[in-house]
Amino acid sequence: MFNFQSSNEYKNRRIRFTSNEDIEPHHILLDSLAKKKEEEWGISEKKIEVPLYRKILQGFFIFCFLVLFVLFVRTFQIQVFEGDKFIAIAQENKFIIRQIQAERGVIYDRNLFQLVSNKPSFDLVANVKELPEIESEKEKTLRDISQIIQRDYEEIKKEIEESKEQQVFVSENLDNQTLILLESKIGEFPGLEIQNNTARDYIDGPVFSNILGYKRKNDEKTGLESYYEDILKSKPGEMQIKRDAMQNPISKEIVSLPESGQSLVLWLDAGLQKKAAEALKNSILNTGAKAGAVVILDPKTGGVLALVSYPDFDNNLFSQGMSSEQWKAISSDPKNPLFNRAISGLGYPTGSTIKPLIGAAALEEDIIDPSTKLSCPVEICIKNPWFPDREDCFADWKFHGTSDIRRALAESVNTFFYKIGGGFEGFKGLGPTKIKKWLQAFNWGSKTGIDLPKEGEGILPNLEEDWRIGDTYHFSIGQGPFSATPIQVAAAYAGIANNGKIYRPQVVKEVVDKDKKVIKTMESNILKEIPVTAENLQVIREGMRQGVTSPNGSSFVLNSLPVSVAAKTGTAQTGRKTSDNKDYLDSWIGVFAPYDDPQIVLVGVVEGVKEGQVAALPIASSVLEWYFSQSK
Repeated sequence: MFNFQSSNEYKNRRIRFTSNEDIEPHHILLDSLAKKKEEEWGISEKKIEVPLYRKILQGFFIFCFLVLFVLFVRTFQIQVFEGDKFIAIAQENKFIIRQIQAERGVIYDRNLFQLVSNKPSFDLVANVKELPEIESEKEKTLRDISQIIQRDYEEIKKEIEESKEQQVFVSENLDNQTLILLESKIGEFPGLEIQNNTARDYIDGPVFSNILGYKRKNDEKTGLESYYEDILKSKPGEMQIKRDAMQNPISKEIVSLPESGQSLVLWLDAGLQKKAAEALKNSILNTGAKAGAVVILDPKTGGVLALVSYPDFDNNLFSQGMSSEQWKAISSDPKNPLFNRAISGLGYPTGSTIKPLIGAAALEEDIIDPSTKLSCPVEICIKNPWFPDREDCFADWKFHGTSDIRRALAESVNTFFYKIGGGFEGFKGLGPTKIKKWLQAFNWGSKTGIDLPKEGEGILPNLEEDWRIGDTYHFSIGQGPFSATPIQVAAAYAGIANNGKIYRPQVVKEVVDKDKKVIKTMESNILKEIPVTAENLQVIREGMRQGVTSPNGSSFVLNSLPVSVAAKTGTAQTGRKTSDNKDYLDSWIGVFAPYDDPQIVLVGVVEGVKEGQVAALPIASSVLEWYFSQSK
């Protein structure tokens, strides 16, 4: 029906042309090539189809099979073994979480005067995961931003690369001009956003900086901000943002609400702190001294009424953003304003402020009694153990004649304390081991436990070294390889004033909520009971009082105050010399008042005073006069 032709007919079929004009040049060329291939391979190129080699065909099928197998295995792996991972990535691209900031707790003084608050702040923040993945694009983004905010590109890059956080503050507390410019361009910078946050605002920053410390937005903290982080910190809320395939926000949902931090009420009296800071600064400027510190305690509780260290610093620079130049200036300042001299480090040689402790020890050890009188020449001399033909002499600052313990404290008689400390010509003294033991009884050589970070321990001497009687004489008047911090001296003097209790100094009085309702009251903790009888402590207090009331007393200038005061001065050699070969000294004062019912203990030290200058006494006079005038 269909008139099929046999295959043999196709084999013999030829293309025929009706004339030579129908033959094209390429027909001749193809026919020639076909004959040549037929001769070389034995295969007729005159056929319409050329069969593929079987091995080539098999190879092709195997290759296709392998490709399909690999695709199958990878698909199986993604869907079965890594399904959760890729679902999470997809969800992460679809949903992002943003924190809702809550307010950090604030800090008040004892009269509920607010010392720190939270103020609105606009910050430029880098979301690390959302920055461009292509390095060149990321670099362009950061370079463009660096020009707008006037920060070094390398500095920004380093902060982002070294940060372990998902968000990095690129610029804090943006000014209005920069904020407006950024808001108009922020869409051009993937991974960067402007956040509405809060920054700590410290009232009279330099005055309170060594107590409050600072908190930066990168979570760096010092002072109370660090010590009470768990109380002050807020708990941010979370908002979930849904995005489309182009990463544009579609909807927002609050996942959790933010919770504000709790606040602190301090023992600190803001007015007293300001007055102490002013008096210390004036003394340093008037004498050309280097630095100093003042500590004021409530002897009945250990509450810290004031704590000043100078040079100071403005903590607002840290909380509200500072330039790299400002940071270099503060951190490299040879005066070290970030160092809290009131509590930190090795402390200072105490000079004669050690004498009330040595006197109490001598009374308790029966070296003397309250009526014991000793001859107090202008110096005492002993044989040099290495050169017997020579004498080593230990001088007093003037001739005193005969003295008992009260007069020795009042007039700061060195030779009296040489004898009760180290002994002389048959008179047995305490000796270095007992002196060290009694200083430890007053908690020297140990931290007080004040609720501030980085407290130092001071130094007590190593008596196993080559120790001689001359070292004991020096030790007895607060010199030699020995030092104490102002907070240690203040805590010991508070123990003398309150009849034997050494309290742990406490800066924070209460924890309150946002409505100032008390949540927790901090307990007063007794560190040590001084093992000195009430009678002997009274003798020491009487000697310190005589130092104010006697015209020959070392603190007689305080007798004009409108309150009864007991005091002990101290002048410690530092080993440094002025250009005119005079000694640089550390000047001390320790007082408590009123004498009959102490409410306040003040200890001050001025560092690097020139020989002959009076530096610490004026601080006590100025502060006490102001304080007791205010209390009236």
